[in-house]
Amino acid sequence: MIEQIQKIEEEIAAFKVNDASEVEKFRIHFLGSKGLIKGLYALLREVPNEKKKEIGQKINDLRATAETKLNSVKKSSKTNVHKKLEEDLSKPVEENSLGSHHPLSIIKREIVDIFNKIGFSISEGPEIEDDWHNFSALNFPPEHPARDMQDTFFIQKGEDEIALRTHTSSVQVRVMENNQPPIRTISPGRVYRNEAISARAHCFFHQVEGLYIDEDVSFADLKQTLLYFAKEMFGEKAEIRLRPSYFPFTEPSAEVDVSCTICNSKGCNVCKYTGWLEILGCGMVDPNVLESSNIDSKKYSGFAFGMGIERIAQLKYKVNDLRIYSENDIRFLNQFKSEL
Repeated sequence: MIEQIQKIEEEIAAFKVNDASEVEKFRIHFLGSKGLIKGLYALLREVPNEKKKEIGQKINDLRATAETKLNSVKKSSKTNVHKKLEEDLSKPVEENSLGSHHPLSIIKREIVDIFNKIGFSISEGPEIEDDWHNFSALNFPPEHPARDMQDTFFIQKGEDEIALRTHTSSVQVRVMENNQPPIRTISPGRVYRNEAISARAHCFFHQVEGLYIDEDVSFADLKQTLLYFAKEMFGEKAEIRLRPSYFPFTEPSAEVDVSCTICNSKGCNVCKYTGWLEILGCGMVDPNVLESSNIDSKKYSGFAFGMGIERIAQLKYKVNDLRIYSENDIRFLNQFKSEL
């Protein structure tokens, strides 16, 4: 038994430690629950009674020696680590992996910058709206289908019914209520529609809506503004076309299409093989909307437009499925690091 203790003591003295993993190896080998010293205590019951005190003391001394060595090698290991760190500081390091802005944030910033150049300010408002700002002030009659549960997410607040805004036109109402013309503003933000999710639609999406009110504003001003935007966003070769449409808050109204950049106007599943992709609605502000916000419709006129940021991003980056923007696939997002 004494020979075993002496052998283990020699082994402890000879054990050399170079890194943290070897420190743990030392602890397990000598002081662990299945280590050599624990094994000696187990063998102590086989020692004659008259020698148990002597052998027990030698084992205790051996354990103390092992613990002292363990503390010593721990300090030595930390010193070595610090030395390695100091050495590493003088060596080239790998370039930090930078994140990136979301593609929708990039497109939103581009849209805002384009309209800022021609004098449009930015206005923001709440995503949960009352009936007045989301519908009534925008000339939506009570029977209009947009008020139906199939299109709008309604929220019951006591006896009142409020809704997740279906467009950022509600922000424009707030601007008109608190300002007199001239008004030239855009309203970026997230909106909600109770729609089936597909490659071309989602239950939430992002819009930028614009409003310009002043004396003698015409439809020609609207068309020229949108043509300017299309060429700034998609390049000088971009073309637009306007189709008659209907919106409660504008009269006359139009849908605006941009030549499809995904297929270069040759036709694809995104543009439904027409070569054109609808990106926004627009029109001259209805006089009733102006009057509801205490703006004299006989003195002032204006135009409004609204576009989906996802649709613009779809054209800009040739992405044919809107769902990708909200799935947070790192492989997709990593493609936009250069857009920071």
